[in-house]
Amino acid sequence: MVQSNRIFSLDIGTRSVVGMIIEQEEDRFHVIDMVMYEHKKRSMLDGQIQDIPSVAAIIAKIKAELEEKHGPLKKACVAAAGRALQTETAHATIQVAGKPMTQEDVLHLELSAVQEAQVKAAKKQQLDQHRHYYCVGYSVLYYRLDGEEITSLIDQQGTEASVDIIATFLPRVVVESLIAALARADLEIEALTLEPIAAIHVLVPPSMRRLNIALVDIGAGTSDIAITSAGTVISYGMVPIAGDEITEALSDHFLLDFPIAERVKRELQTEETIKITDILGFETLFSKDEVLDKSHEAVNRLAEAIQQEIIRLNNGNAPQAVMMVGGGSLTPGLPKLLAEKLQLADNRVAIRGTEAINELTMADQIAHAPTLVTPIGIAITSKQRPLQYKTVYVNEQPVRLFELNKLTAGDCLLAAGLKINQLYGKPGLAIMVTYNGQLLTIPGKYGKLPILTKNGQPCRFDEIVNHHDKLEITKGEDGQPASVQLNELLENTTSIQVTLNGEVIEVPLSIIVNGKEASLHTSLADSDVIEARYPSIAEWLPSQQKQTWLEELLPFSVVINHKKTYFPSLSAKIRVNGREEKLSQPLQDRSILEWVPAPKRTVADIATLKQYPFEQSIIVFFNGKEITLTKEATRFYRDGVLLHPEDIIYAGDELIVEMDQAQGFIFQDLFRHVEVAIPKQEGKTFYILKNNEETTFYEPILPGDHLEIKWEIIKK
Repeated sequence: MVQSNRIFSLDIGTRSVVGMIIEQEEDRFHVIDMVMYEHKKRSMLDGQIQDIPSVAAIIAKIKAELEEKHGPLKKACVAAAGRALQTETAHATIQVAGKPMTQEDVLHLELSAVQEAQVKAAKKQQLDQHRHYYCVGYSVLYYRLDGEEITSLIDQQGTEASVDIIATFLPRVVVESLIAALARADLEIEALTLEPIAAIHVLVPPSMRRLNIALVDIGAGTSDIAITSAGTVISYGMVPIAGDEITEALSDHFLLDFPIAERVKRELQTEETIKITDILGFETLFSKDEVLDKSHEAVNRLAEAIQQEIIRLNNGNAPQAVMMVGGGSLTPGLPKLLAEKLQLADNRVAIRGTEAINELTMADQIAHAPTLVTPIGIAITSKQRPLQYKTVYVNEQPVRLFELNKLTAGDCLLAAGLKINQLYGKPGLAIMVTYNGQLLTIPGKYGKLPILTKNGQPCRFDEIVNHHDKLEITKGEDGQPASVQLNELLENTTSIQVTLNGEVIEVPLSIIVNGKEASLHTSLADSDVIEARYPSIAEWLPSQQKQTWLEELLPFSVVINHKKTYFPSLSAKIRVNGREEKLSQPLQDRSILEWVPAPKRTVADIATLKQYPFEQSIIVFFNGKEITLTKEATRFYRDGVLLHPEDIIYAGDELIVEMDQAQGFIFQDLFRHVEVAIPKQEGKTFYILKNNEETTFYEPILPGDHLEIKWEIIKK
């Protein structure tokens, strides 16, 4: 009977399958026994099982041989190929307006993002369904609320919440083929790990990971690479060429069957002279150097591929050192060639075997070798850092899962292929209305959460599940359509107070829905057009029996010489809170309105505003005395009647305005403003002077001129 502290590990490789029984004693491990068989045909390709019955037959053979010595074996620790690991980032968003977020809401958001990552991983492999991938763990990168990054979304309120995650997946076909091959050999998976994790876990413990080291596991079909730095494993990678590249080169050059070429390649490690029998039956002896020379090009391609992938994974730099394990690492000349390509010293690239594993001992019949690092790593890592395998039933359907951490109910729902978004009740239909020209969306009621039970008891998405637990999930009910009354859109007050000429008046809110008056309790429907506002001054005055005011408030106008002319300053006015406002201005609460009547409009007002002069005048001096001379310049007529400056003008009057051309004054104009005394004595005559010079009655005069009339006695 196998002891409880014994581990049965299987390294199912491209070229061979290795089975080991390892005993654990506290932190120490001892390899008790080992069996290895090669595939009789190419049942594996690049670490992926191609022929399940063929691989299962070898597993069963190894199991039977070990059971003869050590008792029944029921479970085995295995590893998935490192190339199968897929990592994806994803983003998910939900609308949260109107309620604080709960733990369930946050988990729903995270799982939606994981499912999106699952779809992306499948698309990259050109698969149609995301269920082709197992999620083996995810981490939240950051949350955002309304576009701003936030530490936690629980109890937060906003409009839109989002999350970005990074998730890790294994293709289901990789895991299922392992399970199927083991099942044919009557074995169950005890634990699963990844091949690059297994090797680096035992050769580069955490204490060494501060160094920048590349570990290269060269098998038959693939070369897995892991890079450490700053205390952690920073990246994993793979190149799809390995030991088979060398075997195929020898096969092509020497015309050898593939198994014969593989034997020749191995003899290069121990023999100086090699006998080769080609497919035609000819036997030839070759020196080791001759054979190596024919494989050099293939070895160079392998070294080049590994060097390029190491540089890519290590951010463009060579590492401090390279450790090589696996059967392909024994290829002659490969370490030296790789060191040259990485520009490292020869002693910085080395083949490491099981002797480099701390706290490990081996039975005497088992030799240390680099080919055994991975199977030993699988056993140790599967115990210390396993991907646990569980079967959980979701709505009575069995689901197999692997996990890096504790498995939750949400993980099971994802693995079952359930659409997380479809489990939540849909929000009720929204309605859209136009409110005062603005388009508004009124959301429906929120849908309800799905009902989730575990073994018949209520369960949360983040609740831990165990082997053979039974989960049942029922979709949440959909929310009710939006339902809102008009008063829910309006502010609390539906009337305002204004003061008009000292009187306080209440003004109600005007509500129009689809062109008709509506009450506050009107239920709204989709596409309703709502107008809710207070009237403008022009709309309100008629309700206060002030219709005539509107006419007086219109800009005052008359027709002058057949052309309509406006005089706004001669109109009546409404002042609001002491300032003149337009009639289109909506009424505001607590506004004080004051009526300012229009003034009387006279001919003189029109003349002044139009800058029409009624008369022209100048100042002169007559016989030393200041005299103002005037004469008419502009005449206003209404219906043919001459108007005086003080005459009243009415809105709409038609006026004719005549203006004299600007003419100067002459000496003769003086006599309309002064009286000239004529001497009574006979025999006198006169003469006229302008500025002391004799002139005539028709002489133009200018402002400030000095005018005189002098009389003289006529001499006989």
